[in-house]
Amino acid sequence: MEPNKNIEEKNINNTILKIYGVSPLDLYILFHLKKANIDYGKSIASILEIPIDIIIDELDKLEMMGLIQRHQGSSIKRSEAKFKLAEQVRKHHTYYKLTKETCLAIRYLTRNYNAMNNYFKNITGYNNILKLLIFLRKAENEHAGTISKVLGEDMENTIIILEKLEKLGLVNIVKEKIIKAKHRKAKPKEETRTHHIYYKITRMAELILRYSELNSFPKQD
Repeated sequence: MEPNKNIEEKNINNTILKIYGVSPLDLYILFHLKKANIDYGKSIASILEIPIDIIIDELDKLEMMGLIQRHQGSSIKRSEAKFKLAEQVRKHHTYYKLTKETCLAIRYLTRNYNAMNNYFKNITGYNNILKLLIFLRKAENEHAGTISKVLGEDMENTIIILEKLEKLGLVNIVKEKIIKAKHRKAKPKEETRTHHIYYKITRMAELILRYSELNSFPKQD
């Protein structure tokens, strides 16, 4: 049994390394399939509010990488597809699910702060990105000056990081000229005029954090 266990652990570690190379959109799709168990492209696209063609391309890519597989069979039970309301539905779409190794790898990532932070470090080149996203989820809107303190970076690097995160679809620039106190929870005032550029996490980043179990910073020893 021991050799089989070692092979399984090696396969899971190799899968984690594959996941470290995917985009945040692909990571969300994997998290979504872990939560839903089985789902199809249109369903995922509707949740993210993005064109279905983009999701279909990403599903094809993840399938080629061996991270997901197509569900076989002519119908799906509600117990299999957790986001379905009907007891049983006939398949009119192509449904996907995680492979066994991907399922175990995603379960590990969603429960391990350092492993998830390493994913974001790998795609950005900077540390503490997960800490920043968790902070912005709670703060809702914040400017680069405060964010630089969270990251432990100077302003120049902070702006570079925020621009990378914006390109990756993880943060957006806040367009409102006035931010109400309830939407700036790190420094609550009755309202704040946006003399600085403020940032907030995207819906995709919000869902990645929500589907994981990592909603707070790890305790420091």
